[in-house]
Amino acid sequence: MLIWNIAYFLLALLLHEFAHLAAARACGVTVTEFGLGWGRRLFGRRWCNIDFGVHLWPAGAYVRLDLEELQQRPLAQQVLVLLAGIIANVLAAIATNGTRFSLINLLLAAGNTLPLYQQDGWKCGMVMLRSTLGRKSALVEWTFTIAGCVLSIALFGALLVRLVHAH
Repeated sequence: MLIWNIAYFLLALLLHEFAHLAAARACGVTVTEFGLGWGRRLFGRRWCNIDFGVHLWPAGAYVRLDLEELQQRPLAQQVLVLLAGIIANVLAAIATNGTRFSLINLLLAAGNTLPLYQQDGWKCGMVMLRSTLGRKSALVEWTFTIAGCVLSIALFGALLVRLVHAH
């Protein structure tokens, strides 16, 4: 069972990151790297001007975008690129409703929606804040980052308490 959970998690991660990649390419944003895992690179291949790699620690995945190009796109395109992974995970969860793969996709989408530093929800919030203000503001961005982390930890804590009391 554990091996299937790991396989489903890795598949959900790949789906999430490929959605970011596809949205970025559709919006004309350069993607330079696609990685599964973190740490030392085990193997990889360059294809379509993107370095694809598998790394030692399979606890995450990433797509490296040209952030300057992304910031030059209209706000709607920026948000689409940043939320594409979440959207893909929610659609996969709906398509596989009632399965462990569905649950893993929902958990991955929910985690990425939180405004935790460097999660998709945080990145999207930063883009929208900057667009609303018309500029960068260190005070506003740090306030959003700290408040987002506190809120995320509080929500996670409340969920844990509820799960403990449910059993």
